[in-house]
Amino acid sequence: MFRCLPFFLFSLLLALALRCDAQTSAVSAPTYKLKIDFNQRVKMRDGVELDADVYRPDAPGKFPVIIARTPYNKSTTTGNHLEMGRYFAARGYVYVAQDVRGRGDSDGVFIPYRNDGPDGYDSIEWCAKQPWSTGNVGTIGQSYLGYDQWIAALQQPPHLTAMIVMTTPPDPIVESPTGLPSPTYMSWYNLLLGHTLHNDAAVDWNALYWHLPLDTMDSAGGYHSLYWQEAINHPGINAWWEPLIYQNKYDRVHVPIMDVSGWYDDEQAGALMNYIGMTHNGPVEQRKNQKLLMGPWPHAINSTHKLGEIEFGPQGQIDMFGYELRWFDYWLKNIDTGIMSEPPVRIFLMGKNEWQDQADWPIPGTQMVKYYLNGGGHANSLYGNGTLTLQPAEKSNADRYSYDPADPVPFITGATFSQLGGPDDYRPVELRDDVLVYTSEAFEKPQLICGPVRAHLFASSSATDTDFTVKFLDVWPNGFAQRMSDGMVRARFRDGGDKMSLIDPGKIYAYDVDVWNTCQEFPAGHRMRIEVASSAFPKYDRNQNTGEPLGRTANIKIAQQTIYHDAEHPSYVTIPVVPGK
Repeated sequence: MFRCLPFFLFSLLLALALRCDAQTSAVSAPTYKLKIDFNQRVKMRDGVELDADVYRPDAPGKFPVIIARTPYNKSTTTGNHLEMGRYFAARGYVYVAQDVRGRGDSDGVFIPYRNDGPDGYDSIEWCAKQPWSTGNVGTIGQSYLGYDQWIAALQQPPHLTAMIVMTTPPDPIVESPTGLPSPTYMSWYNLLLGHTLHNDAAVDWNALYWHLPLDTMDSAGGYHSLYWQEAINHPGINAWWEPLIYQNKYDRVHVPIMDVSGWYDDEQAGALMNYIGMTHNGPVEQRKNQKLLMGPWPHAINSTHKLGEIEFGPQGQIDMFGYELRWFDYWLKNIDTGIMSEPPVRIFLMGKNEWQDQADWPIPGTQMVKYYLNGGGHANSLYGNGTLTLQPAEKSNADRYSYDPADPVPFITGATFSQLGGPDDYRPVELRDDVLVYTSEAFEKPQLICGPVRAHLFASSSATDTDFTVKFLDVWPNGFAQRMSDGMVRARFRDGGDKMSLIDPGKIYAYDVDVWNTCQEFPAGHRMRIEVASSAFPKYDRNQNTGEPLGRTANIKIAQQTIYHDAEHPSYVTIPVVPGK
């Protein structure tokens, strides 16, 4: 490992300096019986009352508090709040599960995320003032329950002491670079209509995803979603989205944070960006108080050690409760569990199938190596005709294909928003005429590829707006083409979500594509592959190639796309190569 010894010494000295009165112990023992106070009413600053179930030790005294605020109903099995309440209450914590505004037993109207800043602040401070509270309050939760923690933390509640944020979505334009919500999100909006969870099996989602225009998709599904309408009517990044943007405000978050996600989490980028953001741009006193945990998991973190055909071994699942307990014991109870003396980054190396501690992310010493796109990219052989090489081609013909929005390139996914893709085999998809394939030579020895993948494409289109997608894959000797990560860029947002401009047909533009992150040891004999296309449906809405206002019409055009890889236009990808790994 790189720089580990100096980091250990620094962490130890910092812990001794800042926490000289810390107890020395393993973790809190399960010594308390459980008492549950159901349906506790918590009044917000505007008079609206939210509802919470309080799991606490059945004993006198004051205890630190952990609160989870959920739109998925605190009293259902979703989120396992009873299990978490039992676990933490037995170990001397009060666990509060609260329905967010307009959901479950809480009053008010649910508008995703819009009220979670002030409501989160008020709920945290309510927890701190209760007779059973020490005043130290931690927050926990994943997905929506992670995002609402960030929104609340921006409000700087005085008693917020530590956070565990899991599978947290990044800012809107990172999560949905098309500028619009994914069609698959319609099933999520339907799930959360009203106060109770809706049965998403009542709608044929795979059929509904094809509906155009997008702004009538909700009514085509038999219901009305005001928030879907608002999102469609505000594409890109603008004042309407600003209250939900948090990744440019790390300096406001004065809290130790543990970020948790999985390599196959649909929201993976959030945890990695947030760890980097807090360690580089957060308050100086908190930059060393950040943790990152990345496992071989889908959005349902730590739920399995096998995805599709890929087995990661039993070590792919961990004692997550125990890990969380060590974090909260340290920050909320002042117990030296040793967690802050360990390297801040713990990641699972897929392929090698082992955990590794690192001093930072990306792994120190990682080399961002350019691999250039060369040759004809259409796949009509086992490894495709296009190549990935360390040297750009001096002379190379451009690759061309037609993109028809009526027949988009499929993205292998589940039937609803619950999981958008895993380590799937993309060989059948690569046989399409609208998918370009570029493959490296086989590795002669194992090579760890771990970090962010980015593509830099030179491309032109016959349309005034279109998309370019990039996928990174591990190609096995038997031909299995395992998806590792992917990303896309919408031409009108090529300069950012707040800078919308159409393109000139036939003009060559440079496009930077964030292909997100991966961490895989490629065994000897395996190859790297890049796919380039113009759609990944239904993960992303189809660009209709017309240049018209997004989501408002059903018109479509076929676009003629060209990818360049010559001396003047050297399209390439940067691959995170970890030497000696």
